[in-house]
Amino acid sequence: MSYVADFLTPDDLKKVSNLQMVARLVVEGFISGMHKSPHKGFSVEFAQHRPYVQGDEIRRLDWKVYGKTDRFYVREYDEETNLRATLLLDLSGSMEYGKTFTKAQYAVHLAAALAYLMMQQRDAVGLATFDTELRRYIPARSSIAHLKVILDELHNSVVGGETDLGSAFRKIAPRLQRRGLIIIISDCYGEIRALVNALAQFRHAKHEIIVFQVMDRDELEFPFKEWTQFESLEVDGDIHQIDPVAFRNAYLQKRDQFQDELTKGCHRHRIDLVPMITDQPYAEALARFLTKRLSTL
Repeated sequence: MSYVADFLTPDDLKKVSNLQMVARLVVEGFISGMHKSPHKGFSVEFAQHRPYVQGDEIRRLDWKVYGKTDRFYVREYDEETNLRATLLLDLSGSMEYGKTFTKAQYAVHLAAALAYLMMQQRDAVGLATFDTELRRYIPARSSIAHLKVILDELHNSVVGGETDLGSAFRKIAPRLQRRGLIIIISDCYGEIRALVNALAQFRHAKHEIIVFQVMDRDELEFPFKEWTQFESLEVDGDIHQIDPVAFRNAYLQKRDQFQDELTKGCHRHRIDLVPMITDQPYAEALARFLTKRLSTL
């Protein structure tokens, strides 16, 4: 099968300003007819009311609720949604790293493609952006109009703030009342024990979890050879001038230790960890997501 992402690299897609166009190019270029509904038979069990948004079908309005509240609400049923997923997007300072294409830009494009893909499959998708704090939370919905809400939020996202994944996830957890799929897009930098404990809380609440760990190749290979000034993206004034050749072995040892602890922590709690490098096609991430999704049907 020919994938559009085989010849449209992340750097190519960065030049496309319309985020919805990016998502469509990535998704429609390599996926068609791979969706299979996990629901067998037909269910009309009522799930919840939600406010009406432009694009919803009029027939879904609950006129009794309108008569009582003078506001439009739409009825949602369990059979209407194949999957309820929430994208957790890391916008902390460390995500700003990258020479021509930052981790944050890659993460935003990946989140847009995943949202587009799942909504094409009639799944409900929500979004939470965070650094130390929960910045924005958009509950999961499946309407056509809702995709624009998510894409607009992604388009307007700004990176900043320190990393504290454990704290951020603990603040997000109470918002996710219904069991579903949580997709985390982050470099995962931070205190490992706090991060793994927060992920374990999601699993305890019966959520499925996929972590797309977005990294720059420099972080993996540390290719610097001359004296270099390193500046923190999260702490103002934290600047160090070092000889990277002398520092390289210690850095790589620490990085390998960090990755090993993260991998073991995710494996212990049955969490899928998907490393992604910002020069790799998005198709790899989407293919892994679909493999995981289809394996649970």
